Amino acid sequence: MKKNFCKEFLKEMKKAADLIEVSKVESIVNELVKVRKNKGRVFMLGVGGSAASASHVVNDLRKLCSVETYAPMDNVSELTARTNDEGWDTVFAEYLRGSRLSKKDAIFILSVGGGNAEKNISPNLVKAIDFAKEVKASILGVVGKDGGYTAKSSKNVVIIPTIDPSHITPVTESFHSVICHLIVTHPKLKTMPTKWESTR
Repeated sequence: MKKNFCKEFLKEMKKAADLIEVSKVESIVNELVKVRKNKGRVFMLGVGGSAASASHVVNDLRKLCSVETYAPMDNVSELTARTNDEGWDTVFAEYLRGSRLSKKDAIFILSVGGGNAEKNISPNLVKAIDFAKEVKASILGVVGKDGGYTAKSSKNVVIIPTIDPSHITPVTESFHSVICHLIVTHPKLKTMPTKWESTR
């Protein structure tokens, strides 16, 4: 076990923060502003811990930014029915199809690896991206590692830098929250105050 593990981990987080491409964050903000202006919708997608983070972002985009936002993971009945009847790999794509995803809309992916069809990792994200391409919806993302299929499919993707290969998952998932809070707090996007900041 490393001595000073806590300090080293926090140093790693700081290094990763310093290397993030801020221009990519700005491009996501600009896309979300465009979606809102065009009366489009955002669909947050994620699996595992990323699903929980995606659900949190739905709340913030709706409540703080007046962006109509949904997450298929929040509808347990539909998610499990589609998984059981049609398969896990198509669960997001079919949800998006049923929601009539269009070019006015965006999908926003939170993922550690971004999806990889060849390695059969998060094939549900890969198929969701393919469907978004088909209808010309915007593709946004905050991902780790090399960005996977998400980063290959869009320029509007933040890749969390790898500092220590043994900590890719915890660092990436931590930055899902950091980057998304940055986005919903951005003055171009935020329309409503947060409770504690508005309490005197």
